[in-house]
Amino acid sequence: MRRLLYEIVEGLRIAGRAIWVNKMRSVLTTLGIIIGIASVTGMATVINGIDRQFEEALSEFGTDVLYVRRWPLASGPGTEWWNYINRPRIEPELAETIDQRSRFAVATVPTTSTNRTIGYRSTTLIGVTVNGVGADYPRVHPPDIEDGRFFSAVEARSADNVVVLGATVARELFPVEQPLGKTITIGGRRFRVVGTQVQQGSGAEGGSSADNQVRIPFATFNKLFGTRQRSIDIEVKVASVAVMDRAADEITGIVRVARKLDAIEENNFEIASQEDVRQQFAPVKFAIYGIGLFLTALALLVGGIGVMNIMFVSVKERTKEIGIRKAVGAKRHTILTQFLIEAIIICLLGGALGIGLSAGLTTLLTTLIGVQAVLPFETVMLAFGICTGVGVAFGLAPAWQAAQAEPIAALRYE
Repeated sequence: MRRLLYEIVEGLRIAGRAIWVNKMRSVLTTLGIIIGIASVTGMATVINGIDRQFEEALSEFGTDVLYVRRWPLASGPGTEWWNYINRPRIEPELAETIDQRSRFAVATVPTTSTNRTIGYRSTTLIGVTVNGVGADYPRVHPPDIEDGRFFSAVEARSADNVVVLGATVARELFPVEQPLGKTITIGGRRFRVVGTQVQQGSGAEGGSSADNQVRIPFATFNKLFGTRQRSIDIEVKVASVAVMDRAADEITGIVRVARKLDAIEENNFEIASQEDVRQQFAPVKFAIYGIGLFLTALALLVGGIGVMNIMFVSVKERTKEIGIRKAVGAKRHTILTQFLIEAIIICLLGGALGIGLSAGLTTLLTTLIGVQAVLPFETVMLAFGICTGVGVAFGLAPAWQAAQAEPIAALRYE
């Protein structure tokens, strides 16, 4: 063990001296590794960020919530929209039908939305998403209220002009005031603020962040803006995740009966869940991962070939040194270890620079495209592990050539 440790320390010293003597060549050699590791870590951080945002968006749908819709919840590539455009609209009364007939439904609400201008005194917000939701909405999606409360069932059934503000809307309308009890305008109509929600971050509901939305009673929405020409969804809270499939089958039957569909007719509606969205986007995520792995593997291959090439040059330049070391008793594995260590150090230096570059790119991507890209410690360790693997894989052939050199021939080499 002591001898092995001595050989490693000696190999590190010799490798460090060789790299320092040929600084420019070493830097140029590491460029391929820098690009490769920056690609690996950059791709990993972006993919992790996208995956995390996707899961956060999915969490808004709820693991135990089913959606009765006219259109599929997620329209992926190849969706035949003409098969859905002529479907009859979802009527809000269907929510009450499902609530009365389903054994698995805990709560059922109709939802719809529109974009309206919202104002308070001299402040105006254009194109804010206004969601009309039923009285049982808090039972389907328990709201995270920061101040105040959600509107009550009595207010919802009475079609009162009350509103719950998303965090961003509340902050922009009331930068220095307390919003509770204040009167704002939504599409020119006066509403009383009864609550504000906590900061949610990016989400999937309505295609935008929940922070940029407001919620009003469904009956109020219908009274002021109308629902006849709008897309309506029915959201059904199921008793537990374990009965989701049975609940979906039961609700499908209830809706088919309500729509008077014959046994041979296809469904003219969709029953969707969070898992359906995950399965819909699984091929897209797989394609992103595949492309990312291919590009990073290609970059690392180019970098590894560069390391191998420069190590062959280094072996040729130091042939006489190899002969002298062998002549005084150096073993083959000692020479092999020395050049492998040199290749690994070159790769690790490139990896460190690549991780530094990736950290800068991560910050830039987060700023420019809003992806919550992070560089976790596990990714950094993976990058250094890859560097070590590349150093061993592409440094082995030159190191083996050096270890196999005959002492007499090496001493005569000019």
